Amino acid sequence: MTNVHYAELDSPVGQLLLTADEFGVLTSLSVPGQKGGRTVQPEWRPVPELFQDARQQLAAYFAGELKEFQLELRAIGTEFREKVWDALDSVPYGATTTYGEIAARIGASRAAVRAVGGAIGANPLLIVRPCHRVIGADGSLTGYAGGLERKLHLLKLEGR
Repeated sequence: MTNVHYAELDSPVGQLLLTADEFGVLTSLSVPGQKGGRTVQPEWRPVPELFQDARQQLAAYFAGELKEFQLELRAIGTEFREKVWDALDSVPYGATTTYGEIAARIGASRAAVRAVGGAIGANPLLIVRPCHRVIGADGSLTGYAGGLERKLHLLKLEGR
């Protein structure tokens, strides 16, 4: 990405780092300490006005007033990862699904569950692309790039 614009935003799960392209399309949302998360780079430009919609929608989400984000997103990955990320978008607020169910949604075999987990772990758009809604087949809270404490917080916020 050549022109990266960013903004930082306080939230109940810590400071959020949002990045967007020059058109304001959200390209990542990271939290401190996130596995594979982004950090501000010297060539990035702070342009908080590009993130007004995201800021308002995230505030409404954390206040329990928003159940579905209406933001333009662009995450670039392999074809497989993009299929998995698209499947995440179909998991409704307050619901959970499993890695196996995501694999089935994209037409992947049961053997692909580990690859699905890898794609979910590489999701660059935490919270707005709800990878926190994916749990283990036995109902356990499994990996989350932002940390299990944040995953639990988000699921509780959504009534799970």
